[in-house]
Amino acid sequence: MRKGTSKPLTRRQATELKSLASLPDSAIDTSDAPELRDWSGARRGLFYRPVKQQLTLRLDADVIAWFKSQRTSKEGYQTRINRALREYVRGQVKRSPLKSIAGLIGSVDGSPGDLSATKKRLKSTGYGRKRPR
Repeated sequence: MRKGTSKPLTRRQATELKSLASLPDSAIDTSDAPELRDWSGARRGLFYRPVKQQLTLRLDADVIAWFKSQRTSKEGYQTRINRALREYVRGQVKRSPLKSIAGLIGSVDGSPGDLSATKKRLKSTGYGRKRPR
């Protein structure tokens, strides 16, 4: 998707915007825009677009072939792969956020995924205990 560039404001437009910004809320006439009280047709996240990061990823050919065969005219196979990965991550976080975080920590620094064992071992040595002064 190409980002559009907007033309710079003219001097008159900039002056008008400054004068509108300086108006107090009570001076703004909103009679032509009634308050919306019925939100039944509203859709959450309609205009939200997460930040994408370009990535080179090697996947098995049969996996890519399956996603390509499932694509519709609305969305491509990469979108479906992204959705599948997002659903997987959400499922992992819902399952147990603490275990997921502990697993990530363990995978980063070589410590075990179950940090409670490490914590118990350190406590038995006196680590973290307040020292008398």
